[in-house]
Amino acid sequence: MGATRTGGQIVVDTLVSHGVTHAFGVPGESYLAVLDALHDTDINFVICRQEGGAAYMAEAWGRLTGSPGICLVTRGPGATNASVGIHAARENSQPVVVLIGQVSTHEMGREAFQEVDYRRFLGPLTKWVTQVDDVDDLAETMQYAFKIAVSGRPGPVAVALPEDMLRASTEVTNVAPFEVERATPTSTEIDAIVAELAGAERPVIIAGGGRWTLDARADLAAFAETNDIPVVTAWRFHDLMDNHSDHYVGEAGISMLAPVRDTIIDADVIVGLGIRFGEMTTAAWTLIDLNEPEQRIVHVHPERTQIGRIYPTTVGVCGDPSVTIGLLRNRTVTGAAQRAEWRATRRAAFLDGFGAPPQPGDLDMAEGMRWLEANLPDDVIITNGAGNFSIWNGKLFRYGADARLLAPQNGTMGYGLPAAIAAKAAHPDRTVICFAGDGDLQMTMQELGTARQAGLEPIVLVFDNAMYGTIRAHQERNYPERISGTPIVNPDFVAIAEAYGMHAERVERTAQFGPAMERAMASPTGALLHLLMPPDRLTPWASVDDFRA
Repeated sequence: MGATRTGGQIVVDTLVSHGVTHAFGVPGESYLAVLDALHDTDINFVICRQEGGAAYMAEAWGRLTGSPGICLVTRGPGATNASVGIHAARENSQPVVVLIGQVSTHEMGREAFQEVDYRRFLGPLTKWVTQVDDVDDLAETMQYAFKIAVSGRPGPVAVALPEDMLRASTEVTNVAPFEVERATPTSTEIDAIVAELAGAERPVIIAGGGRWTLDARADLAAFAETNDIPVVTAWRFHDLMDNHSDHYVGEAGISMLAPVRDTIIDADVIVGLGIRFGEMTTAAWTLIDLNEPEQRIVHVHPERTQIGRIYPTTVGVCGDPSVTIGLLRNRTVTGAAQRAEWRATRRAAFLDGFGAPPQPGDLDMAEGMRWLEANLPDDVIITNGAGNFSIWNGKLFRYGADARLLAPQNGTMGYGLPAAIAAKAAHPDRTVICFAGDGDLQMTMQELGTARQAGLEPIVLVFDNAMYGTIRAHQERNYPERISGTPIVNPDFVAIAEAYGMHAERVERTAQFGPAMERAMASPTGALLHLLMPPDRLTPWASVDDFRA
């Protein structure tokens, strides 16, 4: 008889064989056998305060490293809490493997304690969801979960693990990792992309999506600069291109600036590199005609079903964006001279439209953003959740070649703090700044405890205007002066951060911001700066009265 392993040991052996160094989760009695097996490894299990935070951390890890983030949760409410982060991973196209404790197989179908049918519940939110009902199938299932998470369009995979399967033993224990498959265009397809660009006078590349490597970022910059082609990054993918490059012309996303809209509308060829041509990137599909686009569309995406799904394409290529831009990097697109004026004009328009006017009140965060851009390290990692506050780092900060942005495509509140903790786990020596609103932070504020316990403390900037600002803006636009459900009575954020052992300060005036940031960056235990914002200012450009008008 061959050597046997328990299901719990096989799960952990799979993590080890795939090079997992960190996992994020909340412990539960449904997967005690996995917790026991983790005890004998060097995997750092980051103990979170709520499963939603753990799933956000796993998603951010996947986005930052390219390797699947691992999330461990218990059955029932553990998995339902985690679903918000699973949805974020799906929308962000990032690899995550979620391991869910489940009731024992003999208890299923009786509405056992915390029993959920995960295939039905998580099916629409994942690339693949399954349940292991035979321990002999566990090793193969775990291997396949990793493969599916990173192949094609990356995304979340969920595996339900019944308690009795984790305690049972089997001789089927091979957990060697699969080779990662990345969609690779043919030479003919690369030629077709080059030919389409060669015939263009006003081309633009819109880059986004998952599985962008550091080398691919450099390849994108080299290809654009060599061939004088402007680059727009998709919503919350600013960091794919050095924003200081003369070939970066803005970010296509919510509250899209007019110069970026004009670049997309006036282009004659659009290369969608890794994007899905989603709602945010196209201003709700208004910048490009859905039936007869005036722009010729070149669409490159790692999932074939996405190509031509929204817009008719002139050239459609099933290709991983990193692989594709690597093949394009050394190609010369003829006609650079005819594109030079177009590229220069679009860069100038972006620069002219960048920035915010002086802000009313005592704290001018337009000045604060200029301080950050001038003083943060080149390799800073910035995170944010959802809310109008994210305009500050989304529209008024230029990301250098080595900077990174972690932000949710699905507009989920509470993402920023867990993502910042994951970023510190991946890069403990780098400066990590979390931009958070007062409402946004309170979705996952308890993860300050995770940060402190794990020694993964970022710097948190809390923009406090005592309201759910995004909803208030919509409210004032559609139902002026009828305030309902949007005011927030906030706690003392400084006292809370100090209770977690972090450095904390309240910043009320512009002159206080720079010195407070210097103290925050010097703190060995992370920091929280409570920024008191004018309550009648909904965006850097508009007040409550402006929205009412």
